[in-house]
Amino acid sequence: MSNATDWGRERERLTLVEAKLAAKIAELDPQVDGLHEQAADIRKRFWEEVTVNTSTSEDYEETFFSIRQQEAVLAERERSQRLLLRQRNNLRRLQASPYFGRVDFREAGESGEEPVYIGVSSFADEDAMSFLVYDWRTPVASLYYDHVPGPASYDTPGGTVGGTMTLKRQYRIQDGELRSVFDASVTIGDELLQQVLGHGADNRMKSIVATIQREQNAVIRDDRSRMLIVQGAAGSGKTSAALQRAAYLLYKYRDRLKADQIVLFSPNPLFNGYVSTVLPELGEENMQQTTFQDYLDYWLGKSFRLEDPFDQIEYALTQTEAPDYGARMAGMAYKASEAYRLALDAYAARLGEEGLRFAGIRFMGRELISAEDMAARFYGFDRSIRLPNRVALLQEWLLRELAALERKERKAQWAQEKAQYLDRGQYAESYDELLQEYRRDEGIFMFAEQYVEADDAIHNRRERVEDVFDLADREEALLRKTIVKERFKPLRRSVKRLKFLDFAGMYGRLFESGSAYAELTNGTDAPAEWAEICRQTAEKLNRRELFYEDATPYLYLKELIEGVRTNTQVRHVFVDEGQDYSVFQYAYLRKLFPHARMTVLGDFGQAIFAQATELGGAESPLLRLYGEADTNVIRLARSYRSTREIAAFTRAMLAGGEEIVPFDRPGPKPLLVRTESGDARAKRIAADLAALTAEGFGSVAVVTKTAAEAEAARRALAACGREDARLIDKASPSYEKGIMVIPAYLAKGVEFDAVLIHDAGEEAYAQESERKLFYTACTRAMHRLTLYAAGAWSPFVRALDPALYETAAEPIGPRE
Repeated sequence: MSNATDWGRERERLTLVEAKLAAKIAELDPQVDGLHEQAADIRKRFWEEVTVNTSTSEDYEETFFSIRQQEAVLAERERSQRLLLRQRNNLRRLQASPYFGRVDFREAGESGEEPVYIGVSSFADEDAMSFLVYDWRTPVASLYYDHVPGPASYDTPGGTVGGTMTLKRQYRIQDGELRSVFDASVTIGDELLQQVLGHGADNRMKSIVATIQREQNAVIRDDRSRMLIVQGAAGSGKTSAALQRAAYLLYKYRDRLKADQIVLFSPNPLFNGYVSTVLPELGEENMQQTTFQDYLDYWLGKSFRLEDPFDQIEYALTQTEAPDYGARMAGMAYKASEAYRLALDAYAARLGEEGLRFAGIRFMGRELISAEDMAARFYGFDRSIRLPNRVALLQEWLLRELAALERKERKAQWAQEKAQYLDRGQYAESYDELLQEYRRDEGIFMFAEQYVEADDAIHNRRERVEDVFDLADREEALLRKTIVKERFKPLRRSVKRLKFLDFAGMYGRLFESGSAYAELTNGTDAPAEWAEICRQTAEKLNRRELFYEDATPYLYLKELIEGVRTNTQVRHVFVDEGQDYSVFQYAYLRKLFPHARMTVLGDFGQAIFAQATELGGAESPLLRLYGEADTNVIRLARSYRSTREIAAFTRAMLAGGEEIVPFDRPGPKPLLVRTESGDARAKRIAADLAALTAEGFGSVAVVTKTAAEAEAARRALAACGREDARLIDKASPSYEKGIMVIPAYLAKGVEFDAVLIHDAGEEAYAQESERKLFYTACTRAMHRLTLYAAGAWSPFVRALDPALYETAAEPIGPRE
């Protein structure tokens, strides 16, 4: 900023805005409270204000409209209260820091400049015509993120507005106090980034809209692409940009897009809690958050015991010496491929001609409808009818057949015997139903009511009614009907749920040795270990279990046969850690959400699962999912999470890592500590934890390779007096600040002040397939990175330039 005069003006302006904010909030407070009380009073007195009379059809109609009117009054009060409450909450969010940026813009053809102050929400002056603060998502606010002083423009619904930016200014306002002001000649000044990034990690991701970079803004405001792929380096702000993208979409399309029409697929349940506060901080409701495993469990968990991706990766990391390891790994890769999906498409097409497996319907030890009868009926339908439609036709036929068999079964001896042992309550229910039949069918309800309703006792009912009608035969028939109907209910339910189709048998047939159907998967694209893959898969299916790599293909085949299950309400799907999803899973997601746009965020450098998908390369299968014309790929090369020294250390591990641009935030080099034994390592880590805590780091992670190693490390640290180290596993409900011990694959997407790699020795990380897992573990660190080994270092470490790290053998205190 140029001089003290500007500083004084900025302070005066801030004071003015804060006063107007306080006045507006004071004005809204009684309105919000008053509407809340009104709504509560209406709910409390709802039925007192409604006239209920059902004596005649006119009275019934009057009652109906009276209820509707009172309901409408209540809904209006609640809606008004919600709107005012949201407005007040937005203003309260502005109080601590009303704005963080300013641009002075002179529109082409105009002589004057307009100062545009930008904050997390909009705030208009009393006349509601002049804005004191513009929401960061407004079109004019894009000037702050996308341009430097000079020629500039921004897009609006009415077209592009061009002009000249004469000033770009950034503010740091805390607790209503102006701390610093500086003019910027770049997108976001390094001063502000240094201050923000220098803070410690938290157990929740924060929304920092003041530091959005130009390339991140392109991610946030892309609303044209059907598929947006964000390939970003570790710590490049992919997830943050995606969450702010969701907030932007909710703001721009607020008249037709709701939060529950956006779904985020996250890498694990812990991550959901980590990002859950970002949208509420921006004044929006949270989107739906789930994991792909949750979806699989919902649809298949009742039929199979499913392996989850964490069990799968534990197998890949720990069972390398198992005799079936090579085949299992080959199976993981193949079952995630496009080739396997095409094989299942071909299999489903063949099933339309022959080979569909059915399960006969049995009742009381007898077969009512055989699998052969179902097959004959199914393949008797016109072959031009789509497979799912023929399944629906077969379902209708089965329900008709069951209805006919049910009527026939009423005459069976077992039904008559069962009717003799009903309790009094069941007799009473049957009699009530029988009387209703008489009232409806024979038009004598008034006469029957005269004799029956006077006495509730079952005996008296029978005595009096039988004086008028002989109901014994009708009573027995009704009892038999009720008994048989109840017994047939599970059969009807199973038909409606398509249990007559043997899906497990049909999927398993692909792995039967010598099966004609196995040829579809045992083609030229199948791995050499196919025979062993078949054995493993069949063995798993026989135990009613599914490998993780089989769950999506199984569900895919199931829906090719029974019909695709779709969600037409969801409009945007976000996939975080997208490199860990298979091509198969992406194809399935597109079918599941046919009307949605998809945003995929990932880093192929962190592709630690066997089914990993290349995101942004020229050969990426994702480019074909919606077509290249509808696909936009944005690369985020700059890493903001780690210090310059940590980023230089980690990027050297990857081929092509030189493309990663570290943010210029200095710090100590990573430290390599060699110990004589595992016990010595635990003592050293305990000492280093004490030193890091003394430095004020609130979030410290001891990162291990596997869950078993994490449990062993936690016990060892507890024995050294660090009982405060909390174990994080796949069942942990949330991340918390403090010291934690966590497997690397569960730490994806999260950052910590300091990271201690529990074992960076060659016994832990030696295989090339483990390089990206090791890289992922190291890139979790913001300020400190320390690696330990009780023997030789991992080849990934030995290959690094020694200038990138420091070494130590003795406990250390706080480091400068």
